Amino acid sequence: MARYLRHISQKNELDLQSYGDLYDWSTNNIKDFWKSIWELAQVRHSRKFNSILSGNEIWNANWFEGAQLNFAENLLRFNDNHPAIVSWAENREPVRYLYSELNKNVGACAVGLRKLGVTKDDRVAAFISNIPEAIIAMLATTSIGAIWSSCSPDFGFQSVLDRFGQIKPKVLIAADGYVYNGKEFDSTPRINQVVDAIASIEKVIVIPLVNSDTASKIKKSISWIELLSDKTSQLCFEQLSFDHPVYIMYSSGTTGVPKCIVHGAGGTLLQHFKEHYLHTNLSRADVITYYTTCGWMMWNWLVSSLSIGATIFIYDGSPSHPNLNVLWKAIEDEKISVFGTSPKFLVACQNRRLKPGMEFDLSSLKTILSTGSPLTAPQYEWVYKDVKKDVQLSSITGGTDILSCFALGNPLLPVCAGEIQCRGLGMKVEAFNDKGEPVIDEVGELVCTAPFPSRPIYFWDDADKKKYKAAYFEHFPGVWRHGDFTKVTDYGTVIVYGRSDATLNPGGVRIGTAEIYAPLEAMSEIQDSLVIGQKWEDDIRIVLFVVLAESQKLNNGLIDRIKKSIRNSATPRHVPAKIIQVTDIPHTINGKKVEIAVTRVVHGMEVPNLDALANPQSLEQFKNLPELNKA
Repeated sequence: MARYLRHISQKNELDLQSYGDLYDWSTNNIKDFWKSIWELAQVRHSRKFNSILSGNEIWNANWFEGAQLNFAENLLRFNDNHPAIVSWAENREPVRYLYSELNKNVGACAVGLRKLGVTKDDRVAAFISNIPEAIIAMLATTSIGAIWSSCSPDFGFQSVLDRFGQIKPKVLIAADGYVYNGKEFDSTPRINQVVDAIASIEKVIVIPLVNSDTASKIKKSISWIELLSDKTSQLCFEQLSFDHPVYIMYSSGTTGVPKCIVHGAGGTLLQHFKEHYLHTNLSRADVITYYTTCGWMMWNWLVSSLSIGATIFIYDGSPSHPNLNVLWKAIEDEKISVFGTSPKFLVACQNRRLKPGMEFDLSSLKTILSTGSPLTAPQYEWVYKDVKKDVQLSSITGGTDILSCFALGNPLLPVCAGEIQCRGLGMKVEAFNDKGEPVIDEVGELVCTAPFPSRPIYFWDDADKKKYKAAYFEHFPGVWRHGDFTKVTDYGTVIVYGRSDATLNPGGVRIGTAEIYAPLEAMSEIQDSLVIGQKWEDDIRIVLFVVLAESQKLNNGLIDRIKKSIRNSATPRHVPAKIIQVTDIPHTINGKKVEIAVTRVVHGMEVPNLDALANPQSLEQFKNLPELNKA
């Protein structure tokens, strides 16, 4: 970052003295800034761009028009004997790939996919654990110009169908099961359900993780080994436009089935490079990890570290099995220098009174990244007291919507407890009050007011971009509204106060309320329901309120059935921490549940615009509920 600051200052004959000066330059000179990142990243391309940016609106901006490149080619620029991937898992021995081995396996996978008929713009979906095969398959898919989409194997059938059913993949890559917290889970029945329900799936590529003969039990299947049988062909990279789609991500599904958010290759590549190389100070000498699943955007973010030539460490399993030391031990054994986690994990370690700095050799550790929910001052204090005194603790915030960060760390700046170090270069991030005015040192809506290349290129099946514009640009016309309450301080740090919409965010995993409501609608005992996220012990916990049918009682048996129904339909992360019986659920005049209003009441905040409610008196019962003060 310091070298980059000096370079920009000298090249443009400026006197940039601080990061604040550099940030202001980057957001006031958007075209020049992103051109400099293209040059710094040494983007591999077969044709250079004709223009950097055309159009001033974020949603319809055209970036680097005329350029021809390939996403996978830029992630596989290294082809040597440097370690590329180190993989640990609960039930398997460590697996290691050199960059040369990674290239060879990606080439074989690409040949196999082509033989199955996968071509440019086809979708390849993966129902898969965080294993090397996921990275190999993604790189092979994008080398062809096909589009990658993945979700975690703990998703229930309906959650998978709600996602993959919309994008109609030609090929499904699936692990036959997974191991979590010492327990083995068989995914075979759900895989067959998915294949039956999605007619576009022509072939299923099975990765055996729990059973060696699973492929024979899954319809339309071939084995992973069979797919990679040809390792002699040279890897070819289709040359595509800057905004050629590379990933389909998913919104949380708050208002129905998840929205399919399509991200382009070039914007993802440049944004991730900027965040890795400048904001994280990542180099080839580093080993970087982020504890994540293939259903969270941090997996996509982590994999882009390959473009730097760093070593990626991935972990498949529970971070607390057999105990909370497993990842700290990995840092010691694998010499991890950048460790990505969540506030929930840090709080768990803190509550167990762990002292990783005393128990493990953490001399390699330079940076701890944390995202998913706001990191509070007590976690900062614990890290610097019991983990390491000279580590950079970088709280970061962004999201699936932009596949990157709005605010994040900076090796040039001090770390302030409870605050994010800075806004990202080239990201014109502000806090807007209700009048749409930027404010400093006041809580407002997190917005971005200038174009950036990692915006979604479109939503799937949204030809007129109506859903896209409604999602981000209706509240403040022409301005990206992200859905977080935030504060930008007068010295440049950022504080995030949580979601301003109804999306839940326990442990850093975005969960839509619709995925919790769906299984409840099939339960005759439940007449109505409403779910919120409650601030609890430096995290967010899910609280479900239910109105029961006549003569029904909320006993332990019904609570267990509710939790089981949600777990089977969605994921274990969707299961509420608290289930509370109420007599009425507030609705708007047109019948919509008002989760935000209840969330505000539960947290002691005023509810504006009560006139919009059909039954505003129902909010009274949510005030000072004793159950909400208990674990």
